[in-house]
Amino acid sequence: MTDDQLNRLGRWKELPFFSNSWPLIRSRLRVEKRDILPPAPLIFRALEMVQPQSVRVVILGQDPYPTPGHAHGLAFSADASVMPLPRSLSNIFKEMDQDIGARPQNADLGFWADQGVLLLNTVLTVPAGESKGHDKIGWQELTGQVLAHLGQAPRAYLLWGANAHKVAKEIDPGRNLKIETAHPSPLSARRGFFGSRPFSRVNAWLQARGERAINWTNAPEAP
Repeated sequence: MTDDQLNRLGRWKELPFFSNSWPLIRSRLRVEKRDILPPAPLIFRALEMVQPQSVRVVILGQDPYPTPGHAHGLAFSADASVMPLPRSLSNIFKEMDQDIGARPQNADLGFWADQGVLLLNTVLTVPAGESKGHDKIGWQELTGQVLAHLGQAPRAYLLWGANAHKVAKEIDPGRNLKIETAHPSPLSARRGFFGSRPFSRVNAWLQARGERAINWTNAPEAP
């Protein structure tokens, strides 16, 4: 990571991970013979887009999409040109249709990040074609530190899948909105993700606190 890349992390660069753990993970990635997703400049994009003080909602997933061309550094998101939608994202949009009656027009969820939604995976890289292929190289250290840092103030957490549940087990459900469900992948979405109504529940919680709701669909808001 260059000085410029480190500076793009803003306050996140102060986490111990970047001095203590990142050098070893970086060395492991350098000897990886398979293509690594997302591309190197996008690995920390989720943190670059939302600074700690701006985080209002955390969506925590598993690892990036293993299909080349899909992962772009934001959990569950993909470039606007990606069609058909990644299957997990397709299920997220199905749940959104049922929950709030609308969905975004394409796969790019960057506008969620612009509103303070941290789209983070528990593991930030994946070998092309092998889901969970980097599950044991140490990324959970970063995710744990991010969540611990965010614990200084109440926030909403959408924890999708067993990996997310495990790394976020210390989050206090009394102080925060903590919604734990199955992962939205086709293998597990019907085990509790569908019907969980996460989007309306988050907005109800935010508005009860006097905060602005998240515009999940990017549709024009009423004046």
